[in-house]
Amino acid sequence: MIKVLFIWDVNKKLQEHLKKNLNEYNLELVFPKEVNENFYLKEAPNTEVIVGWRPSEDLLKNAKRLKLFINPGAGIQHLVEHKELLNNCIIVNGHGNSFYTAEHIVAMLLSLSNQIIPHHKWMKEGKWRLGDKEAKSFSLRNRKIGLLGYGHVNHEVHNLLKPFNCEFYILKRNPSKGQYGPNHLTTFLKQIDVLINTLPLTEKTENLITYKELKAIGVNGVVINAGRGKTFNEKDLYNALKNKTISSAAIDVWYDYDAEEDENKNKYPYQFPFYNLDNILFSPHRAASPFDDLNRWDDVIYNLKCIANNQPDLKNIVDLCEGY
Repeated sequence: MIKVLFIWDVNKKLQEHLKKNLNEYNLELVFPKEVNENFYLKEAPNTEVIVGWRPSEDLLKNAKRLKLFINPGAGIQHLVEHKELLNNCIIVNGHGNSFYTAEHIVAMLLSLSNQIIPHHKWMKEGKWRLGDKEAKSFSLRNRKIGLLGYGHVNHEVHNLLKPFNCEFYILKRNPSKGQYGPNHLTTFLKQIDVLINTLPLTEKTENLITYKELKAIGVNGVVINAGRGKTFNEKDLYNALKNKTISSAAIDVWYDYDAEEDENKNKYPYQFPFYNLDNILFSPHRAASPFDDLNRWDDVIYNLKCIANNQPDLKNIVDLCEGY
């Protein structure tokens, strides 16, 4: 029997869903009776699979038999610091949120292109009837869409945007014929007018997009960031929007997730006053919603079935040295 330890407060609905899909397999699913470190440490010595986000160093040290760590989300920055302890363990991501994230990206892009937010605001204020003079829409038809990173999310974005008759340009780590590689970033950016970023944050991607790269997109350029905030240099992104070096941006991922309250008890996850800009759409890192949709656990269930059957074809294996 393979012991699987879940290291968060798993709600009853999800517990039943996992049990229903895995009850025929040689798996002991251990859900926390007490959500604390002592419970996890007690269960760790005989655990072969851990499912969860942020394991402690003590937990990993005590999990001597660990052979698979399942991170239910996409980002693994919190695991990189433990790479020595996880050296003999396979690590996989759960990309069950990829379709929801892609939908959110397209929704943000359509909100920008159709100026939904400003006209909504003006109507609530009783300003009837404002139009193109105040905030004009732009069409996605024939737009040149640049997909920066072509993992699960941007693959879904590509499919969702095909009916708009856009042109698509793809940049990824290992490009196929007709795609761009990391050494051709500027050339790639000069070809497009909509940049959709879904890159993870690594040593190679941090501050990848600076003022120079944003200028290459052009004054009609639109940026959508649903990867990681720090792939864009914060100061340069702010200045590019302020100076209208690019047209607009929609941002779901930010810079300071532990922001302190100001004197008005407001929290801003950035250092520059993006809130003063009228060409940005804000989203509080919620592209993966709805979080209670059970379909998002399909990849986790698949990988648990593989480990139970001793099958090698696990999904979404990640490399901690590469950072994704």
